[in-house]
Amino acid sequence: MSSLFARAQAPTLNWEELTREYKFPEWYTSARFGIWVHWGAQSQPDSGGGWYARHMYMQNVGRETWGANAYPYHVRTYGHPSEKGFKDVIHTWKADKLDTDGLLRYFKSIGAKYFVALANHHDHFDNFASTYHPWNSVNVGPGKDLIGLFRKSAAKYGIPFGVSSHDDRYLSWWLPAFGADSAGPKKGVPYDGRMTKADGKNTWWAGLDPADLYGLPPEKRTAEWIAGVKKNWVQRHVELVTKYDVDMLWFDGYGFPYGEFGKEACTAFFNDKLKRHGKINAVISGKFHGKEPAIAEDVERGGAEEIQPHPWQGTLTFDSWFYKSDRPIRHNARTVIESLIDMNSKNGNLLLNVELLPDGRIPQAHKLILDTVGSWINRNADAIYGSKPWKIYGDNLGGTAIVKNMSEADLDAAKKQTKSHDFNERTIAAPLFPHNEVRFTAKGKSLYVFVLNPAAGELMIPSLGSGGKYGAGNITSVQLLGSKRQVRFRQASAGLTLDVQPVQAAILPQVYKITGAIR
Repeated sequence: MSSLFARAQAPTLNWEELTREYKFPEWYTSARFGIWVHWGAQSQPDSGGGWYARHMYMQNVGRETWGANAYPYHVRTYGHPSEKGFKDVIHTWKADKLDTDGLLRYFKSIGAKYFVALANHHDHFDNFASTYHPWNSVNVGPGKDLIGLFRKSAAKYGIPFGVSSHDDRYLSWWLPAFGADSAGPKKGVPYDGRMTKADGKNTWWAGLDPADLYGLPPEKRTAEWIAGVKKNWVQRHVELVTKYDVDMLWFDGYGFPYGEFGKEACTAFFNDKLKRHGKINAVISGKFHGKEPAIAEDVERGGAEEIQPHPWQGTLTFDSWFYKSDRPIRHNARTVIESLIDMNSKNGNLLLNVELLPDGRIPQAHKLILDTVGSWINRNADAIYGSKPWKIYGDNLGGTAIVKNMSEADLDAAKKQTKSHDFNERTIAAPLFPHNEVRFTAKGKSLYVFVLNPAAGELMIPSLGSGGKYGAGNITSVQLLGSKRQVRFRQASAGLTLDVQPVQAAILPQVYKITGAIR
């Protein structure tokens, strides 16, 4: 009897049993770099920040200042939210230039080893052919099974495929849709969150119920209704991971979405993988902060401070999570590459968000950055894919002090995470690294040294001294990846001194392959 057949006949395991059996798959631990498209109906408005669907109903966004443009932009572009709400924004989103084959082919060419697409956001809109939720991308807006298209293209190009879910916040996140203006000519006129199915007669949304998108008004919510929302969440997400046979399920919240309901969906996901493939060759990721050994910790716009014992990943985006022209860019090729290096050196992957335009294309300014990142990754691939941390993650440390930036985040939830690594990213506003600061990765007998901000001349690395506390062996050769020029070096008890090669016009990190240091 084959192991696969045996698994198919085996009883369903509970979460604890699955956890004991689980090992992170090699495709994930060796990938080190993935691409995400955080893309949906909230990409359609040109301005207003990454929480547009919430902030378009708020004349005063309070501390959530990144959404200050949403309300005025919406009134100017679509009309007043008492008449034209987010449901109408969805209706205008057509994704008419989406080419999933072209995107996946390009992402693979720049070095991405896995790909993740947004399945739903806090706006409660599904980007897939959902059996259990009528507000989905097949019924409304694009008229396409977006997750299905991405899944097909990922399979075509041999890239593991993941989906991200952000939906479990929607009960509180959507509350502004049930309000009204506090000032102005429409003061006190209810927003469209209070519309009913009957109001849709003779409109484009006839037959749809706004309550299925926004939820019921707060005063009508019963315990039974809330429990039904959570059960529906499980149905939608079990269908999502099984229908599309995904390789990764990514959550935006802290812990299992809706507690035991989220654990139920995760359990179904891993059991489905066992029955299909005879092993759990999949990954779940979220902000669990080490509480679940079978889940890869996600770090939003930040990184770990030390080498982590388990695989993890950091997520970054250029501007806003959804493309918005009014948001200042936070990253360029240099900072993306620095983030990748630092994460890899600490046993992490970088999952980089590409903010697609509403029509499905990559913004040209962002593509120029991605081209540079891809060229650098392809040149230094040996030091990235399949790499592991060395004994320490870096040397000559001192240039990494960063001030947290909490924009476009759940401020209250993040405030409770006192030990969180989230939101400590290095951006273009951060000072450059010192010329001697380095990071390490290792693969087999090769040690790789990443010089973060190279300057031509001698560079001394104390941790690679002969007879030192890190046990570096007798170094026999040093090679600059991507170059055929010989690199001069000398090793002494005080450290390894190498002759850093002249830098290019655009200063990007250099990578040196060290032979002999790992015995």
